[in-house]
Amino acid sequence: MTTKVESGRGSWRRWTFAATGAVAVLLAAGFVVLRAEDFLIHDPRFLLRQAESTGGGTSADLRIHGLFHSPKAPAEAVFARDFNRSVYLLPLAERRRNLLAVDWVKNASVARIWPNRVEVRIEERRPVAFAELPSETGGGPYQVALVDEEGVILEPPERSQYSLPILTGLRRQQSLATRRERVRRMLRLLEDVGPLAEKISEIDVSDAASLRVSYPVGDRVFVLILANDGHRGRLQNFLTHYGEIRRRLPNATTLDLRLADRITAVEETPDER
Repeated sequence: MTTKVESGRGSWRRWTFAATGAVAVLLAAGFVVLRAEDFLIHDPRFLLRQAESTGGGTSADLRIHGLFHSPKAPAEAVFARDFNRSVYLLPLAERRRNLLAVDWVKNASVARIWPNRVEVRIEERRPVAFAELPSETGGGPYQVALVDEEGVILEPPERSQYSLPILTGLRRQQSLATRRERVRRMLRLLEDVGPLAEKISEIDVSDAASLRVSYPVGDRVFVLILANDGHRGRLQNFLTHYGEIRRRLPNATTLDLRLADRITAVEETPDER
């Protein structure tokens, strides 16, 4: 039996040849990748065109879906630096973060559609009330904005029409968590009273221990003070005994309904809120 012994020099030559071949393959692959990337960056077929190039008010290559109440211009402005550049260079995650900072945008997704289109889908914030906000400088007139269920203050869009209650007790300077908690107290009230909520025109959430509700009955509007629970029963009790209340308290405009077994009149100064 003959055993073939391979010299170290022959083994080294084969290893060097294999390594050289691998490097050559990697270099070739890198060259192909660079050429492909250069093609994606510079070929005009991949350019996100501006509106002027497409003959319309907005770019046909940038399609934004989901905006019904808020203006489209702020969302389009997020992509201003991407026009006349390849969609390959579009930073999708960054643009989504930019969109989430836009007023009225609750959630968003951004997708690159080859060869040169960008699809944006937006979930709009849904206003639940008009917010009557004190002037930030103090002493000035109240400002009216919209507020969503998370306590985010929204500027009303032009020519908008909403049938919503007025919510007082919010301020721009409050933390988002504070505004969110106050808005949700209002929403719990409206859900609890059911159909009776249709006549509620204003809700004051300034006091953490109670709610003040403006409620019309006949030719009068009452301010009803409610606890943070049992809203429907107390409101229904007020309506059931309204005739007797009007007879016994003909001049009352503010009524305290927080106790289950009684309704009492409250005297307030004209500027008390």
